[in-house]
Amino acid sequence: MAVARTGPGAPATIAAVHTAQLGRARAGGGAVVLVATVQSLAILVLLHGIGRTAGEGSRAAVVSGAVLSVVAFIAWNLLAQRLAAVRAGGGLDYFGTLPVRPAAVVLGFCSCYATFAVPGIVLTAAAGTALFSLPATHLWVLVPAALTSGLTYSGLGALSGLGPSRPETAAITGQLGLTAVIFFGLIPPDSLPDGLAPFRAAVPLAYDIDALASALTADPDWTGIALRLAGSAAFGACCLALAARAYRNALDS
Repeated sequence: MAVARTGPGAPATIAAVHTAQLGRARAGGGAVVLVATVQSLAILVLLHGIGRTAGEGSRAAVVSGAVLSVVAFIAWNLLAQRLAAVRAGGGLDYFGTLPVRPAAVVLGFCSCYATFAVPGIVLTAAAGTALFSLPATHLWVLVPAALTSGLTYSGLGALSGLGPSRPETAAITGQLGLTAVIFFGLIPPDSLPDGLAPFRAAVPLAYDIDALASALTADPDWTGIALRLAGSAAFGACCLALAARAYRNALDS
């Protein structure tokens, strides 16, 4: 029997789920955040040795990809595994008995894991701009880029965790998503094979990365930055809507 969705408002529900999951994430996921940050820093050091003489645009693309891959690692890969585990353990049934909207529950999970990535984002951005000698004048663009990438990757993480019926499938989907972000993010667009360049341009996964990369150059393309961030936000909102629908379907299954 369906439970009427009344009671606490969406902001209160999101805050409650966010706080509860943030406590769990800190207790069990601190090592994962450390791994995500160290992985991105190691990639920066490796690529600095290979491409330190590359042009400013290529260096900015590498730093931007490394920074936002931290978000993908946590908000997509880790969240997918967490939600799959909650679903397999019957934890979704608890949320299903509460008089709250599915979208609020999903947003609570997503906001938690997106927030959890903030320390790694800041550290990687600071190290990357210094290591690759990039201008930090417009590094403030990291704030909206982190927000929109958090929206997109956590939406995809929730969809990956709630959509498949098997936890193993969710884990694989999260890993493949992270791999795609690293591949399209850390390889500068002009270095991709001709056949993959149009595909990358059409995939919203790299919109935030390209926006931040442009901001890390001496002459940012502000129109392009705004359009990419808006496109990423719209795509992320669609992913969240699909994740909320997957959550309802999981409750009914």
